[in-house]
Amino acid sequence: MREEQIGGLRTRVMGGTDGKGGGRGPLVLLLHGFGAPGDDLVSLADDLTVPAGTRFVFPEGPLSLSFGPSAARAWWLIDMARIAADRASGRPRDLSNEIPKGLAPARETLLAFLKEVEHKFGADPRKTILGGFSQGAMLSCDVMLRTTQPYAGLVQLSGTLLASQEWVPLLQKRKGLPVFQSHGKQDELLPYVGAERLRDTLIHAGLSVEWHSFRGGHEIPRSVLQRLGPFITKVVTHT
Repeated sequence: MREEQIGGLRTRVMGGTDGKGGGRGPLVLLLHGFGAPGDDLVSLADDLTVPAGTRFVFPEGPLSLSFGPSAARAWWLIDMARIAADRASGRPRDLSNEIPKGLAPARETLLAFLKEVEHKFGADPRKTILGGFSQGAMLSCDVMLRTTQPYAGLVQLSGTLLASQEWVPLLQKRKGLPVFQSHGKQDELLPYVGAERLRDTLIHAGLSVEWHSFRGGHEIPRSVLQRLGPFITKVVTHT
């Protein structure tokens, strides 16, 4: 693994021909969730069975949080008090009509990051997958809808429908895009119903969704990784 600054973001790079992103293999870019350290998803590069030479890029969220572990990062801030109040009252958390204040700046940061990654790694968008976990899944979906690059696929690990009034009209141009989506049935942070809503919205717009539910919470279990590897292999080798 190597670390470097790309597009202003601290980034971990793995895989490729040298374990540090070398070569011209497919590229998988994954974004961590809210409150996680920047290297939170790095172990997935070793856990996934993917084509030889596949490169993994893990950017770190630009925001440092003042609570939690010292390494806790975020793509945008969320209202923790509101989450606690919703939990206490038993209200399900529904973000489908929300447009977080920090979403647009995070999107612009990531779009610039992607341009630099493509240039730096000589990455072919048709063999590049975008995705993430939780908040990282939401941001990767939002960015996928704002770029015209012919990316190979989208990965949504424990994500949810966000900013539907903006997303729904934009989804039409991604018709046929392969999407891998997983979610735990006991997820208390981002309720299962929100993931189902995202899945149905994507399918209705004509995207090709591979859906995996599991018994569990806000996590990425081994059963999901065992299915994600073949998904990545399928979409980066299909041209």
